[in-house]
Amino acid sequence: MRKIYAIGIGAGDPEHLTVQAVDRLNRVDVFFVLDKGEEKSDLVRLRQEILDRFVTRPYRTVLVPDPPRDRTPDDYRAAVADWHAARAELYEHAILSSLTPSQTGAFLVWGDPSLYDSTIALIEAVLGRGNVEFEYEVIPGISSISALTARHRTTMNQIGRAVQLTTGRRLAAGWPPDVDDVFVLLDAHTTFDRFTSDDLTIYWGAYVGTPDEILISGPLTPALAAEIRETRATARERHGWIMDTYLLRRPTP
Repeated sequence: MRKIYAIGIGAGDPEHLTVQAVDRLNRVDVFFVLDKGEEKSDLVRLRQEILDRFVTRPYRTVLVPDPPRDRTPDDYRAAVADWHAARAELYEHAILSSLTPSQTGAFLVWGDPSLYDSTIALIEAVLGRGNVEFEYEVIPGISSISALTARHRTTMNQIGRAVQLTTGRRLAAGWPPDVDDVFVLLDAHTTFDRFTSDDLTIYWGAYVGTPDEILISGPLTPALAAEIRETRATARERHGWIMDTYLLRRPTP
């Protein structure tokens, strides 16, 4: 039976790969790489650098074009569901057309496959369609939040306090109750602007683990918020894309 790996490859530094990930890379016949277009060609290039560095056996790479997505939908959940359904169809076709029943394939997943990533759900969706059978295994990786806190030399939590992971869209509705440390992912609108305060600390990072890494931290004053906002806009303009995340921390009571 076909075998599929979802391999976490870390936040951008090839040295983020675990021994387990390198072992699984060297069992793979076909790597499926999601192609998000010319703007994000750096993401394909970084994956290829990982393969060039760690894989010592023959393999093939199959590019899977990412279907278009409405970034400002009226119904966010419905738009994401439609996008995932289109992706699942493309994944199914790639597996059926490029992987024989005796071969092993893999998807290389940024960060960790369990954290704000759709690969596991998409693999399950392909199986649910019932047109192709395979076994699959998930290999954990260093997440963006692990890389962020390590680079800022801080921790994810304060002693005895809860941590929440959320999105900019949800943070815009208000600070989560009974939480002092909030990690924000998928925030295209710099939602931290709504929470400027000398008592709040931000640890922000973009392209963490890559040569283009940018790190900014300190009390979230209006001046620092403006600096992060301008830095982010400049970086996005230069690269055509940006992957950033941040931790907001308030003092414990």
